[in-house]
Amino acid sequence: MTGTASRPTAAPSFAELFTPKLATVLREGYGAAQLRADAMAGLTVAIVALPLSMAIAIASGATPAQGLYTSVIGGFLVSALGGSRFQIGGPAGAFIVLVAATVAQHGAGGLILATFLSGLMLAAAGFLRLGTFVKFIPFPVTVGFTAGIAVIIFASQAKELLGLALAHEPGPLAQKVPALWAVRDSLSPAALGVSAATVAAILGLRRWRPHWPGMLIAVAAASVAAALFSLPVATIGSRFGGIPQALPMPHLPDLSPAKVIEVLPAAASFALLGAIESLLSAVVADGMTGRRHRSNCELVAQGAANLGSALFGGFCVTGTIARTATNVRSGAHGPVAGMLHSLFLLLFIALAAPLAAFIPLAALAGVLAVVAWNMIERPAILLLLRSGPGEAAVLGSTFLLTIFRDLTEAIVAGVALGSLLFIQRIGRMTAVATGAPLVARDEADGAHPRGAYDEAQAADPGIAVYRITGALFFGAAASIGSVLDRIQDGHRALVIDLSAVPFLDSTGANMIEGLAHKARSRGVALWITGAAPGIARVLDTHGLRPPLARRAATVEAAVALLRGEEAA
Repeated sequence: MTGTASRPTAAPSFAELFTPKLATVLREGYGAAQLRADAMAGLTVAIVALPLSMAIAIASGATPAQGLYTSVIGGFLVSALGGSRFQIGGPAGAFIVLVAATVAQHGAGGLILATFLSGLMLAAAGFLRLGTFVKFIPFPVTVGFTAGIAVIIFASQAKELLGLALAHEPGPLAQKVPALWAVRDSLSPAALGVSAATVAAILGLRRWRPHWPGMLIAVAAASVAAALFSLPVATIGSRFGGIPQALPMPHLPDLSPAKVIEVLPAAASFALLGAIESLLSAVVADGMTGRRHRSNCELVAQGAANLGSALFGGFCVTGTIARTATNVRSGAHGPVAGMLHSLFLLLFIALAAPLAAFIPLAALAGVLAVVAWNMIERPAILLLLRSGPGEAAVLGSTFLLTIFRDLTEAIVAGVALGSLLFIQRIGRMTAVATGAPLVARDEADGAHPRGAYDEAQAADPGIAVYRITGALFFGAAASIGSVLDRIQDGHRALVIDLSAVPFLDSTGANMIEGLAHKARSRGVALWITGAAPGIARVLDTHGLRPPLARRAATVEAAVALLRGEEAA
């Protein structure tokens, strides 16, 4: 029988890691059929993105025009330069909390500068190939902060949903709720009716006509009704004066050192959340299509998109899961669909911007109320609550910190708590046994002379054999070391079998090194068996070589060598 020896896969080159998927798609061949599919998908996504872009911008403390600029410029660059075939970029609901806090603290100029700096950070993270590590965020953390953001989004829309008269709306939820309750008597029946009708229309169309653009239809109907019946509700025109019919000229934000230092924390938060959201969205697209995205290329594209958005007066850009999923379901072939979605939005700005002045803010609040409800992953929350107290603790702490503290703090605390739980569980799985058989008796099939080996072990109690099973790392080194440290004076040799250890870190190696020195001081010979090449390299680095420690392929080989030396 012949076979081909397997060769190690070569590491991908720089060009392979950072080639945009647009170039890949065009190299494969791109014709009229593919353009037609991308045009239809792009138009569908633009119809969905139109009301969302304005609603998210208003909820974030920006202008509806800024939301559209973000989708046009940022969305185009994400698709043109990104590492995903189907990613749609634009303003995302997850950023509402951070953007609103930045506007309140640093103003519109500070928001644009923070967006610009976050673009530099994202691009640097991509070129440093950190995209792989961003994907290691624990699942309970993403579910927890997403649910927390959804609650904050809904609370932020309560004023517009009910038409409350509140001159200054506090940002923190603990202060917002009492302030809203204090002005409950100012509730506007007209605003409540518009927002309720918008929500009902969106949900009804989703159920009975799922392929129709429910959000756009609902907002358009609310606008027509408000204009025809002269409803006393706030509109984009009354609040913002409408939307310009052209993109502004690009210009750099204020890059003075003092201002940069002032907004740096906000920029870091934008970059962290943007990386998480965009890569999660790309993973969702991969799951729907069977494709694979290039995570580091995607981060570089997100960085370029945020730089471009800031130059044109927009704010944070990231991959958006809902619009990306819509793009896939609409039959998109590749990144051209996302680029066309931005061009369709630009066409709306040029031709239909005056009509946006009639859109009631209560209708856009209704859109965001539906978005917030959809963001809460109810099946995932129930699953995590049933999974055990550890997952529930990570989920709950991330959720509560997001609501009552800060999103960045919530993510850091959730990751830290999840990492501690992981370390604890892996540490518990690592065990040490004395005289443990190398293979189960019913699996040996005579390949190992187990009987003779067991008899030899029983006849020679001076040789202590320990077998470690599981990862030997800092989380398990202390407990394993306390067992191995009990070297009896009667032992003349100690054999440590590492054949079942898949991973050894410096802490574990340092523990074995200390044990070796102690054994040597007592005249006990230390043998290490079964070390894989990677583990052997770590042992060599810590000086665990003769005469401090000797090695053999198996426990039997070490015992045989020990007895041979004694016989000689």
